[in-house]
Amino acid sequence: MDAGALKATLEDAGLSPYQADAYVTLLDLGAASATTVAEASGVPDPRIYDVVRSLAEQGYVETYEQGSLHVRAHSPADVLSDLRSRATRLVDAADEIERRWERTPPASNEASIVTRFETVLDRARGFLREAEFQAQLSLSPEQFADLRPTLETAHERGVNVRLSIHTDPDADDPADLPDDETLGDACTEARHRPLPAPFIVLVDRTRTCFGPHTASVNQYGVVVDDRTHAYVFHWYFLTCLWEVWDPLYATPTIGSLPAEYVDIRQCIREVEPLLAEGRRIAARVEGYDTGTGDRRDLTGRITDVSYPGDRGAETEPIPLAELAGQAMFTLETDERTHRIGGWGAILEPIEATRVRIESADR
Repeated sequence: MDAGALKATLEDAGLSPYQADAYVTLLDLGAASATTVAEASGVPDPRIYDVVRSLAEQGYVETYEQGSLHVRAHSPADVLSDLRSRATRLVDAADEIERRWERTPPASNEASIVTRFETVLDRARGFLREAEFQAQLSLSPEQFADLRPTLETAHERGVNVRLSIHTDPDADDPADLPDDETLGDACTEARHRPLPAPFIVLVDRTRTCFGPHTASVNQYGVVVDDRTHAYVFHWYFLTCLWEVWDPLYATPTIGSLPAEYVDIRQCIREVEPLLAEGRRIAARVEGYDTGTGDRRDLTGRITDVSYPGDRGAETEPIPLAELAGQAMFTLETDERTHRIGGWGAILEPIEATRVRIESADR
């Protein structure tokens, strides 16, 4: 560091420009009269005495009489301790500013990049505490243990929780996975992926927390409060983290009636074979009017399903790929017929957030 940079740094540490000039000059001179320091440093003669006395009060120099006022640099131990203390406080302040900034919830329709995985976990807990109807998670057994209390609270208040629990294939021990009793308190369904995967928490189709898997070279996190981005994460979850992996746990009522769905595509997959058998399907739909955003609560009968492709009267469940486009079903109520769409139901009047199949009578 040259003399100019050192002076500027000392000014940042609290010295005045004259004090910094005099002190750096004195470090080079060792000891000198006040007038010599003034001449060498450029500090005006009338100011030098006040400058060296103030430096002495702060512990930078010491003064003594030798025919005239002389000054020499004081042992730097105290000065160095003070400067290092200031540096530590500045670094701590910078870290705290970063932590506080990362904890700040993103504004609406915002994506934030964070540097600490702990921040991603904190945001995930916050999103899960506010969840209303759905949560989809990709996480390790250790991360599940960390979020378990929050998941149990969400599940208890009726949130549909799906867990894709991933493990290392080289250390794949079933004992590492939560047991049915533990999962039953925390989720609606769980599947096991014996491969590393990112950490993902997707809540109510709008909020997402993401962190790369531990084997990733780049460590960072993404926090999103935006439906469009969340939709992309949703399909990644379904195709890569859910659909192809073996079930680990399912609530005992799944597969029987009445049944609830927070994913209309899953509802369509299970309803279509019933329609092909001529069943009369009674259903309740909770959702939103896509035009006004108003909540809707409808009760009626599902009479038809629609999605890309024509399967005719097949009774096998629809492959997920065929439901990637616009999927909807028709609900007949006492008043009128409604078109009910799922997430991203741009073309349908009603977007469903929860569908309850009450019965499927012949």
